[in-house]
Amino acid sequence: MAAASTHTATFTNPPPSSFISTTSKKSALFSISKFTLPLSHNFGKPNLRIITSSLPKPSAASSTTIAQTVITSPETNFSSRFAPDQPRKGADILVEALERQGVTDVFAYPGGASMEIHQALTRSNNIRNVLPRHEQGGIFAAEGYARSSGKPGICIATSGPGATNLVSGLADALLDSVPLVAITGQVPRRMIGTDAFQETPIVEVTRSITKHNYLVLDVDDIPRIVREAFLLATSGRPGPVLIDVPKDIQQQLAVPNWNQPIKLPGYMSRLPKEPSEIHLEQIVRLISESKKPVLYVGGGCLNSSEELRKFVELTGIPVASTLMGLGSFPGTDELSLQMLGMHGTVYANYAVDKSDLLLAFGVRFDDRVTGKLEAFASRAKIVHIDIDSAEIGKNKQPHVSVCADLKLALKGINRILGGKDAEGRFDFSAWREELDEQKVKYPLSFKTFEESIPPQYAIQVLDELTNGEAIISTGVGQHQMWAAQFYKYRRPRQWLTSGGLGAMGFGLPAAIGAAVANPDAIIVDIDGDGSFIMNVQELATIKVEKLPIKILLLNNQHLGMVMQWEDRFYKANRAHTYLGDPSRESEIFPNMLKFAEACGIPGAQVTRKADLRAAIQTMLDTPGPYLLDVIFPHQEHVLPMIPSGGAFKDVITEGDGRTQY
Repeated sequence: MAAASTHTATFTNPPPSSFISTTSKKSALFSISKFTLPLSHNFGKPNLRIITSSLPKPSAASSTTIAQTVITSPETNFSSRFAPDQPRKGADILVEALERQGVTDVFAYPGGASMEIHQALTRSNNIRNVLPRHEQGGIFAAEGYARSSGKPGICIATSGPGATNLVSGLADALLDSVPLVAITGQVPRRMIGTDAFQETPIVEVTRSITKHNYLVLDVDDIPRIVREAFLLATSGRPGPVLIDVPKDIQQQLAVPNWNQPIKLPGYMSRLPKEPSEIHLEQIVRLISESKKPVLYVGGGCLNSSEELRKFVELTGIPVASTLMGLGSFPGTDELSLQMLGMHGTVYANYAVDKSDLLLAFGVRFDDRVTGKLEAFASRAKIVHIDIDSAEIGKNKQPHVSVCADLKLALKGINRILGGKDAEGRFDFSAWREELDEQKVKYPLSFKTFEESIPPQYAIQVLDELTNGEAIISTGVGQHQMWAAQFYKYRRPRQWLTSGGLGAMGFGLPAAIGAAVANPDAIIVDIDGDGSFIMNVQELATIKVEKLPIKILLLNNQHLGMVMQWEDRFYKANRAHTYLGDPSRESEIFPNMLKFAEACGIPGAQVTRKADLRAAIQTMLDTPGPYLLDVIFPHQEHVLPMIPSGGAFKDVITEGDGRTQY
C-alpha cells in the first residue's frame, strides 16, 4: 500500500489542530495539550474523542445520511461472561470489546497505569497475551502478526515511558500501512496535565504518526471507540490507531451498551468508491497501444495478489516489485523482474527506464524507488491506481489515475480483458525478449573469496532448503537488501520488513508476531548483528512462549549499510560503524551465542562456506528456536546500487570494500 507522509493521515484535506469534541449540552472545542490546563476536573459524562485525522466537518445532511449507514448491530454469536445488566470495570469492557472484534492474541507489557487491563486479560478465556520484554518489541511483534496474517495487530502498554516506547512502531505502521490498534494506560483524568508520575500526553506525541487516536474520557464510550478503531485501522488505507485509557476509566463500573452507532461520517463519506468503468477501459486502451509496458507493484497489491496474477496472465506484462510489494507476484515466475529501485535488479530498473507505459499499482513513488524523479520512467505514460488519493500526483504526476481499492480495480480490468476478443490482443514478446537479454547480461550475482561465506549465498541456501516457503522477517541494512534480492517470495505476507521507516531491531520481534499468527509455518529472522542486538531481549519471549523461530544472523561486526556508504562516498573513513571490540579486532564481539545460551536457545557459529549448508540444515531441523551466527567479510557491498538521487544511468554493478573510491 502506498505509504503516508509523516505529517498527515490518509486524507488530502489539511489536518486541523487536534481537538476534543463533546456532544454534551454545552459543546466546546479546546486543545488537550497540557500547556492549556488546568482543565475542569468535573468531567461528568461527556462523549469525548480526540481527532487527529484530517477530517473536515461534514454537513448536517451528510452527517445524518452517513451515520445511518454505519450503525451496526452488536456482534452476534458472542457469549459474554457477564450478565447483560451486570456492572463491570471499564477494563473488562475494553477486553470484551476486543473479544467481540475477534481478537485472540495481544502483545502487552504491564505497568501501573495499565495493570487493570492486564487483570481483565487474566479473566478472559479468549485472549492470549504474549509478554514481550520491551514495549518496542511488543509493537513490532504486533506488526509482524498483522503483516503476516492481514488481521490487525494489538499491543498494550502503560503510560509514560511505556507509551513512548511504542512510537517507532506506530510510525513504522503508518509508513507501511499496517493495521494496528495500540492501547495505552494513562494517569487518572484528574491528574492529566499535572506532570504526574509516568504521565506523557501520548495523544499529542503520536498525533502525526497514527491514522487516528483517542483519549477515552467516558467509560460508556469504550464499545464505540474500540469498534471505530478497528474499522479505521483496517478500512481504506490501513494504519495504526491508538486508544489512550485513563486508569480511573479502567476502574469505573458500568454496564456497556454494545449497540452504539459508529460516529465517523466524514471518514466514511471519503472512503474510495467503486472504480469508474470509463477509467478502467481507458487503462486497457493504453495497454493495447503500448509496446513496452511494465508493472510497478507495491504493498497495496498484497490483498490483490490473485487478481494481479490473473491480470499478468491476460496481458503478459512483466512485473517489477517494490520492497513492500515482494510476494504479491511470485518471484519465481518468468515474468517477474524482482525488485526495482536503489538496490533493485538491473533488469527491473532497465524495464522502467525504457518502458512506454508504467502501470503503478498500490505504490507511492518512494525516493528509494525513483531516485531522481525527473528521470524515472521519463519515456512512459503513467497509470496510477491507489486507495489513498493523497498519494496520487504527490511525487509523480500520472496520465491516468484511479483512486480505488486495487482489488476492485483489477477485477474490473480483468473483466474487460476477459471479453470475447481478448485472445491474442496483446503481443509483448519482443519486449520480454529484450528484458530477458538484460537478465542474462546483468544477473544478481556475488563473488566468493577463499573460504569466506558470501551472505548472498547463505540466503540462497536458505531459499533452497525451505523451498521458498518460509515467512522471512528482517532488521534493516545490508542483510535486509540481500534477503529481498536472494530469497524468492512466492506469495503475499511472506516477507516482513520495515520499509518506509527502516527501523533497526524490527526483525526478531516481528518474527514473534508471525509465529503467533502462523503457528505451523517456518519462521526465519534474517538479521544483522546491529539490528539483532537492538531487541535481543526478545529471545526470552521466544523461549518462554516456545516459538520455533530460526535466526539466521549475518554478522560482519559493522553497521554494514552505513559502512558501505562510507566506502563509496566518504573514502572509507570509519565514523563509529564498527560494532566489535577495538581492543580485540580479531575476535567476534559480542558473542551472540551467549545471548541465546542465556535464554536456553541452542545455536552455532559458522565461518566457512563449505560448512554453511549443513549448518543451515541443522538450524531448520532442530526443534524450537535456534540461532545460527554466520560470520562474513565486512567488505561485502549490496549491489546493484543506484546512488541516492541518481538515475538508472548511474547504476553501480561492481566493487566492494576492498576497492578504494
